[in-house]
Amino acid sequence: MSSAIIYPCICLLGYLAAVPLRKYKEKLGWFGTAQTVSVLCLVFAMGIRVGANEEVVRNLDTYGLYSLLFTIVVMVCSIITIHFARKLIGLDRYGLAKAKATNMDEAFTEELVDEDDSPSGISAIFDKMTMMILISVAAGISSGYFYFMKAFTFEQVSAGSSLAISIGLIILLIFVGLDLGLEGQVFSNIRRVGFKVLILPLSVAIGTLTGALLCSIILPLAAHESLAIGAGFAWYSLGAGIIMDAGFEVAGAISFLHNVMRELFAIVFVPLVAKKIGYAESVGLPASVGMDVCLPIVEHSTNGPTTVYSFINGFALSMSVPFLVPFFIML
Repeated sequence: MSSAIIYPCICLLGYLAAVPLRKYKEKLGWFGTAQTVSVLCLVFAMGIRVGANEEVVRNLDTYGLYSLLFTIVVMVCSIITIHFARKLIGLDRYGLAKAKATNMDEAFTEELVDEDDSPSGISAIFDKMTMMILISVAAGISSGYFYFMKAFTFEQVSAGSSLAISIGLIILLIFVGLDLGLEGQVFSNIRRVGFKVLILPLSVAIGTLTGALLCSIILPLAAHESLAIGAGFAWYSLGAGIIMDAGFEVAGAISFLHNVMRELFAIVFVPLVAKKIGYAESVGLPASVGMDVCLPIVEHSTNGPTTVYSFINGFALSMSVPFLVPFFIML
């Protein structure tokens, strides 16, 4: 849980560093390119860790299918619940507050619509980014399976990839903070929405757990096992560990695969959901990793206010994992 303290501090440092740089904003366009490179390196490292895990690869033919179905169901349910939730708290499809909207917000929304309608605008960037992410993930998994698994022990690969991911996250979160600081108007929208923004993580939790219950009907899982798997909210290192420690090996394996898939699928589909459905809905995909691994993807694919929503959503869900997973698995 130390990440719940470290990550916001890193973002805050980036934000504070960007304040005196606002007058040079036009000259800092390279921030976006640097962030894209960092994202691709990060997902490549994640792919290596997955591909080098012999246990995961060996069970892909059985548990993998269960995990895939589980992931699809809970992510769809999360999108549905957060869609209604953002309407409830008065957010438009761009994550901006409808009530008491300022002229600046309206102009910003019109700008987004104009760019989205242009083939050479932001939609083209999303398509290109999605393809690059897919290639990076596939290359990482292939490298992990065909090279790293044979050349090193999994403990060595896990330690190396964890270090690479930690460094990558620090770099990315600094850039996220810089982007938020350069924008300068991020928190005005948050103040208008107020504490109602906590409805977003609540809706993701409801959607995820509802989907988990549905999966317990169609998969060979008890209801309490399925709920515990869903309550991991993409935190595969903690959720799966708690379940396995409780003696539920099959549920633990499915939990690990599902949470890895949710994280990877979120990286790939956040840009698509943001473009086609809504910015707030895209926040429902990554769950807990919306505050770290997927935060740069959300920031790249949406806007400043939605990035803050993503962090709040991920933070709240991460805090719930150590409580909900053991509660459900021991029912």
